[in-house]
Amino acid sequence: MQLGFVSAILGEFSLEQVLAFAQEEGFACVEVMCWPPGGAERRYAGVCHLDVTNFGKDQASEVQDLVLRYNVKLSGLGYYPNPLDPDPNHRRFVADHLKRVIDAAAMLGLPVVNTFIGRDPHLSVEANWPLVRSVWPDLVRHAESARIKLGIENCPMLFSKDEWPGGKNLAVSPSIWQALFEALPSSNLGLNFDPSHLIWQHIDYVRCIREFGQRIVHVHAKDTRIDADRLYAVGNLGLGWHTAKLPGLGDVDWGAFFAALTDAGYNGPVCIEVEDRAYEGSLEDRKRALRQSKRYLEQFVQ
Repeated sequence: MQLGFVSAILGEFSLEQVLAFAQEEGFACVEVMCWPPGGAERRYAGVCHLDVTNFGKDQASEVQDLVLRYNVKLSGLGYYPNPLDPDPNHRRFVADHLKRVIDAAAMLGLPVVNTFIGRDPHLSVEANWPLVRSVWPDLVRHAESARIKLGIENCPMLFSKDEWPGGKNLAVSPSIWQALFEALPSSNLGLNFDPSHLIWQHIDYVRCIREFGQRIVHVHAKDTRIDADRLYAVGNLGLGWHTAKLPGLGDVDWGAFFAALTDAGYNGPVCIEVEDRAYEGSLEDRKRALRQSKRYLEQFVQ
């Protein structure tokens, strides 16, 4: 496996600065964020380290030169919007940009683009399926034609009142993953697997790896800590009772996690995703978060 990080935490850096930092700290790879220029309201969204709006051979050559210069690989490109947004105009915008991200990944010779399936949070799981069938077959075909694997992250996107009650990402649990793989039967559709989101859903992430290991195309390393007092106060239908933490500071059993990954034959990238508010005070705090996470995870990944 290759230890890297998600570039969103260094949003003020250029791509070259991200790669230079990765080289200095001994990271093997970086997942590069490719949001449309202009920013976004959601925390950690809107980061654009690679502008794919008008991406061509010249831009691809420049990026490849940077990769060679700093000897840090790109694990894949990342864009995490809501492709099933209730607004059809926004859905079209998201789909068009996601296709551009896929095309850029192909030009760069990368294997993976990571994203969300999306969801209309005001509809049930079952009521979202017509949207899935109308949006995703075309996106999967586009990925197939570009020979790119889509890594669907398993984050429920249920952290704030505007995402209540269903969250903004459908692909959150084993039964839904299985239904997606049956509805979209393509080897180019896989999982960008993050154990932290399964902790607070009380889903066995080790069993998930045993059952879906062959579908994992990318891994995020993030931890989660459940606040028992807050959970007591608001119940599991409330908000704010689980907190994103650095690896080793939450409730994930990382030894069991990596044992399951190795048993499944996974040998791809493992990218640290820093969303720990305790390390957001400054750029130096965020750099320290990456260094600390790397030191902890190196007992499992070398």
